[in-house]
Amino acid sequence: QVQLVESGGGLVQAGGSLRLSCAASGRTFSTNTMAWFRQAPGKEREFVAGIGWSRDDTYYRDSVKGRFTISRDNAKLTLYLQMNSLKPEDTAVYYCAAGSSIATQADLYHYWGQGTQVTVSS
Repeated sequence: QVQLVESGGGLVQAGGSLRLSCAASGRTFSTNTMAWFRQAPGKEREFVAGIGWSRDDTYYRDSVKGRFTISRDNAKLTLYLQMNSLKPEDTAVYYCAAGSSIATQADLYHYWGQGTQVTVSS
């Protein structure tokens, strides 16, 4: 069992930065694949970035490559998402998720946090 709690969201101007954190509980954190998803109003939940247990295995959606960085600290049971050069289209509720392997489909992840709002003003 893994429990996830996101933090770090907020309001930022376009071009600014935010760092999201996801604190996990549960003995299996270090062996889980972790990912960030986001959901804007009226839109489907979409994959943002994923990281394997080894931390060298990372994947990003094309629109955030070069701007977002996913990382994890297995000793602290924490997942991060550093978001730079934010754009208004990045506005969404951001969720962290845990699963067995990196996938872009949300229904393949077993555990979810409650989400944290990110709002980017133009």
